[in-house]
Amino acid sequence: EVQLQASGGGLVETGGSLRLSCAFSGFSFDFYALAWFRQAPGKEREPVSCISRSDGSIYYGDSVKGRFTISSDNAKNMVYLQMTDPKPGDTAVYYCASYKPDLVPTCVGNIYASDFGFWGKGTLVTVSS
Repeated sequence: EVQLQASGGGLVETGGSLRLSCAFSGFSFDFYALAWFRQAPGKEREPVSCISRSDGSIYYGDSVKGRFTISSDNAKNMVYLQMTDPKPGDTAVYYCASYKPDLVPTCVGNIYASDFGFWGKGTLVTVSS
């Protein structure tokens, strides 16, 4: 059974830092891609970052490039999202998700929520100005 659990959210000040963690189980990350999405109140869910161990590709949304870093620790079955210099616009519920097993696990090109078949419960990040 595939399971994902995001954690690490909380209140952070603008210019601070925060690290989100995603613990996953039930599949080998070598053959999957994992992504972070976020959804702010009244807005659609948007991709934040994606990492694929299958082809080594990494994706960042334009709004977080240069500020957020995604990484993985396959031995611990963890994926992380390091948020540096967060801004109030980053306030949202953050979700981790894994690629559908019948798709090629890549983070090249556009990232669509519909390509991800397994989702964890979100973790709330609030950035104060």
